Amino acid sequence: MKRALLEADELLVRTEVPPPWPGRTVRIDGLVTHVRDTPATSPDAEPALYVHGLGGSAQNWTDLAGLLADRLDGQAIDLPGFGLSDPGRRYTVPALADRVVRYLEHSGRGPVHLFGNSLGGAIAVRVAGLRPDLVRTLTLISPAMPFLDPRRSAQSRMLPLLALPGAERLAARWLTQLPPEEMARQVMEACVADLSRICDQRRREAIEEIRIRYTTAHYASAYVRTLRGLVGSFVRAYLPGAGSLWRIARMISAPTLVIGGWQDRLVDVRVPAQVARAIPDSRLLMLDGVGHVAQLEVPRTVARAVVALLNEARRTASPA
Repeated sequence: MKRALLEADELLVRTEVPPPWPGRTVRIDGLVTHVRDTPATSPDAEPALYVHGLGGSAQNWTDLAGLLADRLDGQAIDLPGFGLSDPGRRYTVPALADRVVRYLEHSGRGPVHLFGNSLGGAIAVRVAGLRPDLVRTLTLISPAMPFLDPRRSAQSRMLPLLALPGAERLAARWLTQLPPEEMARQVMEACVADLSRICDQRRREAIEEIRIRYTTAHYASAYVRTLRGLVGSFVRAYLPGAGSLWRIARMISAPTLVIGGWQDRLVDVRVPAQVARAIPDSRLLMLDGVGHVAQLEVPRTVARAVVALLNEARRTASPA
């Protein structure tokens, strides 16, 4: 593990706040995956794939993907049951990682620069560890890797729900009892340390996403079952066997950037350093005053660290 570098801010694309990138649907194995494409602004741009966290969507990557468009030809997917994708058959971390692998195989874009936030980070770890042929570099933002103390996550209040019969129905009732504006505010407060960094456009988009979830019959079930699958991966990580996410992290060969926020309320703030220590070729960036979704809260800082990673990987790959 080494300290992450930041390239100069002047090297980034100067953009206004972009709207969500255009979306389209891709049918794989009979199920629809919704994809948002961030068009590259350079002919030398390399393929990238962005994977969101629990309860999120491809829109979580709008700003970062735009800032990197001169370097990366980006695609962001909605995981099964979230955003505009069809519900999945299973919601375990291995099943979701398999879905990402199937998308990469179907699209023929691999190897890609792979990004994951929160749950997406755990998924990306599994993909990079087990399918190194599909990954050029790996960027993990507040990855939801296993930790043992549930008190270190605001999600802990949901854990008793997972053991109850009919948890999906209870979650559906809870998820729709608040007006979309209030639910969006609570979600942002859990994920973001400084709400003043979130512009009005992003707030409006978050409210609209909540409205869509309220009218999507499968959303509550997808949320509860995915949370249950994530918790299951935490338990398995400390048991014997090849399925441990910590063991898989040690297998990753791609150059990796790990980013965490010191004000993260959803993932134990000690986890990013543990992840960086586990991955052989890693760089760590911890951000003061930043929460769980650094790519939304401080996208330019995240982009500067990613550009430094890309430059380093390119120098290493080029002959002397």
